[in-house]
Formats: sequence, structure tokens, C-alpha cells
Amino acid sequence: MLTYEPGDTVLHVLDPRAKLAIQIGFAATALAHTTPRALAGLTAFTLATLVLGRVRPLRTLYAYRFALVILAVGPLVAAATLGPPWIDLEAGLVTALASYRVLLILLVSAVYVRTTPVRDSRAAIQRTVPGKPGQLLGVGVALVFRFLPVVRSDLRTIREAMAARLGTERSARERATTIGMNGLSRTFRRADRLALALRARCFSWNPTLPELAFSRRDVPALGIALVLALTAFL
Repeated sequence: MLTYEPGDTVLHVLDPRAKLAIQIGFAATALAHTTPRALAGLTAFTLATLVLGRVRPLRTLYAYRFALVILAVGPLVAAATLGPPWIDLEAGLVTALASYRVLLILLVSAVYVRTTPVRDSRAAIQRTVPGKPGQLLGVGVALVFRFLPVVRSDLRTIREAMAARLGTERSARERATTIGMNGLSRTFRRADRLALALRARCFSWNPTLPELAFSRRDVPALGIALVLALTAFL
């Protein structure tokens, strides 16, 4: 599961707002350009961010393994036709390029998650989006980043318990039903405990968040974000 990892890389010390700006600019450019030259440049940029953030590509791809299955199946479905010639290579290629661009966006997002604490992400959102909408978005992001790893851990525990009790001998439908029902039950129980814990700790919509301030090291990052955003319109 992708989570924040403390470090001293160049990307760790950047202001989270600068990193969010880079993500937005990169996503806009990736979705706007489909030429081989553009994809080569986007790939090089993605590899550079992985290196600067010291994020291991194979580990990140494994974390995205379920999304990768969907991205891989998409071109196959798009290429299939109900009649002759049965396979439309052009439609499959278009979808494959779209899937590849989505993969690049996911990898860049993984670098952000690995190099940015959850509290900093919440602070960046709440100080960028004013009022209650920003507070709601900030709380949502913080809870998602903290709650999803716990839910995935629960699902993994359920699968291991089933395997220990020869649950693998059951049909795929029965296994999926058991995991789904037990997973939902645990998720709801954890949600109830989370709500109780928030009330017990006097949950605030406007807590004391980390101080954020742009510095000289953020100037190149903001410049890159601006160039990426402008490139999307060229």
C-alpha cells in the first residue's frame, strides 16, 4: 500500500502545494498529448520524479497491480468487435495509449504520496481552497490516506484466515462473497470506532495544521508546474 515514508530527498522538502501544482500540470499535459514524442518526454519526466523521490518502480507497480489489470484489459476490450474483422487494432492502440498515460499519472501521484505527510496534504488543500469546501476536502483526503491501509490490511487478514481453513478449496464465487461480506462488516465496525474516536478527541474542522511557506527551492518546482500547464494548451 502506498503511504508516506520519511526521507531527505529533494522532493521531501518541497512545499506540498508546489508538488500538487506539478501533479495537476503533468496530468493536464498527459491527457492533452498523445504523440510518441510527447509520451517519450512524459515517460522521462516520470522516471526523473521516481529517481528524485527514491521511489522504487517495481514496488509502486505492485501497489497498483489491480489498476494495472484494468488498464491492460481496456485495450483488449476496445480492440474486440462483434463482427469481421473481429479485432480493430486502431481502436485498441488508442485505448492502449490512454492507459499508458493514466499509468504515468499514477506513478507521479505515487511519488507525491511517498514524499508528503498526510497532515501537510490536508494543510495544502485547506489553505488553497477557502472555507468549508476546503476543510471538507482536507478532512476527506486525510481520512482516505489513513483509513484505506487499515481496510486493505483487514482484507488481507481475512484472505489469510480463509487460506488457513482451506477456504481456497471453495468456488471463486463463494470466496468472493465471504471476503466481501466480512470485509464490509469490518469496514463498518472500523468506521463506527473512527467516528467515536473523533468525537472523543474533540474533532475540529479547523485544527492547528503545519505551517506552510514557499521557499527558494520551490521556485523551480512551480516553474515546472507552470510549463507543464502551458504545454497542455500547445
